Amino acid sequence: MLLQVTAGQGPAECRIAVRLLCESLCREFAGTAVLDVHADYASALLEGPEGLAALCGTVGWVCRSPLRPSHKRKNWFIHVAAVPELKEITQDSEVRVSTFRSGGPGGQNVNKVETAVRVVHVATGITVVCSDERSQKQNRERAMARLRVKLLEQAAQERCRQKDAAWQEHQKLVRGNPVRVYAGMDFVRER
Repeated sequence: MLLQVTAGQGPAECRIAVRLLCESLCREFAGTAVLDVHADYASALLEGPEGLAALCGTVGWVCRSPLRPSHKRKNWFIHVAAVPELKEITQDSEVRVSTFRSGGPGGQNVNKVETAVRVVHVATGITVVCSDERSQKQNRERAMARLRVKLLEQAAQERCRQKDAAWQEHQKLVRGNPVRVYAGMDFVRER
């Protein structure tokens, strides 16, 4: 599962809390790894086991500011959210190919012989039709090439959707009512 830990629009102390939480989660949950860090821990993307889902929400850190010792504030909040995983779109998964008569210009060949090709990518339902050529073989090759392009476009759209979802979560930080609270620079879990 993918998890985003973000400081939202919080001050630099919240970025320290993001870094400390990432380190703590990597120790606590075996197999957890930090995949990406954005803007000096303004947010971080982690991958780990399903148990990380219990952390979704606000996480509090109670500590005097290590950057501004005379600052009165000692409660800092960060946000943890599950990021939707990319749907795996494989190009070599099952495709269904069917042929049909195309009709139209091209002489008697296109009216008598099934030269047009329809290719359906079973996993996604993407359908491509090609009847440009007089040869079934050439139409099949063109249809497969068009299908590959459509699959690449869909994968790019999926990455954009994931990025948008992560950015929307970055803006949802709610201060208060934390699911977990840590204390001090040692980042010891209180509850």
